[in-house]
Amino acid sequence: MNLFERYLTLWVFLCIVVGVVLGQFFPAPFHWLGELEIARVNLPVGLLIWVMIIPMLLRIDFGALHEVRKHWRGIGVTLFVNWAVKPFSMALLGWLFIRHLFAPWLPADQLDSYIAGLILLAAAPCTAMVFVWSRLVNGEPMFTLSQVALNDAIMVFAFAPLVALLLGLSAIVVPWDTLLVSVVLYIVIPVVIAQLLRKALLRKGQAEFEQTLEKIGPWSISALLLTLVLLFAFQGKAIVEQPLIIAMLAVPITIQVYFNSALAYWLNRRAGEAHCVAGPSALIGASNFFELAVAAAISLFGFESGAALATVVGVLIEVPVMLSVVYIVKRSQGWYENKDAR
Repeated sequence: MNLFERYLTLWVFLCIVVGVVLGQFFPAPFHWLGELEIARVNLPVGLLIWVMIIPMLLRIDFGALHEVRKHWRGIGVTLFVNWAVKPFSMALLGWLFIRHLFAPWLPADQLDSYIAGLILLAAAPCTAMVFVWSRLVNGEPMFTLSQVALNDAIMVFAFAPLVALLLGLSAIVVPWDTLLVSVVLYIVIPVVIAQLLRKALLRKGQAEFEQTLEKIGPWSISALLLTLVLLFAFQGKAIVEQPLIIAMLAVPITIQVYFNSALAYWLNRRAGEAHCVAGPSALIGASNFFELAVAAAISLFGFESGAALATVVGVLIEVPVMLSVVYIVKRSQGWYENKDAR
């Protein structure tokens, strides 16, 4: 992991502080930036999201999709957890914790928005950071690559309907036009641009491609951090007045990560998959494409919404929670490979 990735939680925390301070003392410039939008899409944030997402999507090789047949059981487990379990379990956890257990301590007018943010977070499977997690658990590289490519292909078609279904089940009004625009802006167009750039760079050779990835890698995290400063500049008042909101939103997200990673890990063991497949499968099944979730939340509900804040909390806890999952996966390898204990 590079410096940005290793200390992502620290950078996010500093962005919270900087954003809140700037929002309190210099509100006018941020309100001006917030008004720069077309069709409810904020232009500065839209640009930052592209800078954030495209370098990550450059790593995805859709030509690796044929590899899925080699590890079809692990692929099946991950797809089941990503698309049939995680979004629905998060909707349930959001309903339980946000609408009921924590409701007395949360702003009543933001409860639906918080749940929407949690759903957006869970409906977007991880695209980039999962390569880091897979490497840390000695995961099978081609399994990880083919699984991420397959998830991205599915996300183009399934993200909007799945989010709309879960928002509808949570009695949240679905702005279909904005949701579809978000899918086109933050999934379809970046995927197309990234694949065209990938082909152009690979024509210059693999060494040139890897060198370019290394150079532009920090752009993604830098754009994410700048986006967070903007978000917290708008969210500053709510955070100052109720700082426990972040802790309460972190509870269902954390439970969701451990539940889904454990489920994927156990199902792979039952299916007889190798540990080098089960590890990344568990990590892919638990982590989120938080960049997309943040972008969609801003487009659908706005900078100052509870949905935007909920997705940002996902960014805040991503690294420490996922590193703990990496630790558990590595420490349990002996148990996993002990066939007598099955």
